Amino acid sequence: MYDDGNFYGMHLIWWFIWIVLLIWVFLTPWGYRGRRGKEETPLDILKKRYASGEINKEEYEERKQVLEKN
Repeated sequence: MYDDGNFYGMHLIWWFIWIVLLIWVFLTPWGYRGRRGKEETPLDILKKRYASGEINKEEYEERKQVLEKN
């Protein structure tokens, strides 16, 4: 375990720490506030609301025209 003041177990612990750190850095999604992937556009949200039945076809068409003008 000890050899002239060197503790080999600590060397292995540092390797483990570096490997875990590198895995965390490369596998963590780099968004903000917990978001993953691309951010939804207002048109995407509108489509989901129409698909779920929150709004009817007329409301969908009106709001879609407003969004496409901007």
